[in-house]
Amino acid sequence: MQLATTQVKAILNPQTAYEKFQFLRYLPTPELAYFVDWYWVIHWDLRGQEPHTQEVLTYPCVQFVVEENASGVFGLTSGKFSRRLTGKGRVIAAKFRPGGFYPYMQSSISALTDQQVPLGNIFGAAGDDLERGILATDDDEQALTQMEQFLCERLPERDPNVALVNTIIDVVINDREMTRVDELVSRVHMSKRGLQRLFSQYVGISPKWVIQRYRLQEAVDQIIGTDVVNYTDMAQRLGYFDQAHFIKDFKMIVGVSPSEYARMASVAMP
Repeated sequence: MQLATTQVKAILNPQTAYEKFQFLRYLPTPELAYFVDWYWVIHWDLRGQEPHTQEVLTYPCVQFVVEENASGVFGLTSGKFSRRLTGKGRVIAAKFRPGGFYPYMQSSISALTDQQVPLGNIFGAAGDDLERGILATDDDEQALTQMEQFLCERLPERDPNVALVNTIIDVVINDREMTRVDELVSRVHMSKRGLQRLFSQYVGISPKWVIQRYRLQEAVDQIIGTDVVNYTDMAQRLGYFDQAHFIKDFKMIVGVSPSEYARMASVAMP
């Protein structure tokens, strides 16, 4: 499989994170790319070391995960996702595109928000068989091939709303000054109610959440990549009315203020 090379902005404190685990991403086959963004594999071996708690600002998408004693379909986490790594382990997973899991599930993705559902609950006995098959092999490529074959065998029709959702989210990603749903409504020429209904059904969360999440991911990325941060300037660049609103949003989701996060990141630097 082909390695994916685009940057991942979801992982908090990446300098420390990549000392604790190996993280690789792979592109799906073209027939699956309408639904699946990428596959990802994590390996860690912390035997004899202190456990590591990894925090993530998740994307607005569903994750299809196979891991010993933790497999399942994960809806998006509305807050900050936190995972404690101990001992030795591996995760094999598929990150679906926003809205991309809806054609497989055929019911509102909002039912998965902040939830982990066993594979068998959605895919029946075949989901349980897939889990056993992937856990039985130590070869990552074989494991990924099993996952891809499973998803290809159940390939649904291309739902045009998946493309619509991703077009709208691309508007949010590319306009870094956008912070309000009314601005998005104006740009995509939809009613606010229609936009909210679309996102609830296909993404599992509100457009407001999606806008805020991408702005905060951008802020975290800028803090990591800058030695001296002007938070007033950063707030303005990200479309916030003032620095206070930006800091409030950042602290509410990340858990610390931007300046505290910057200090944590600098300490983690070699």
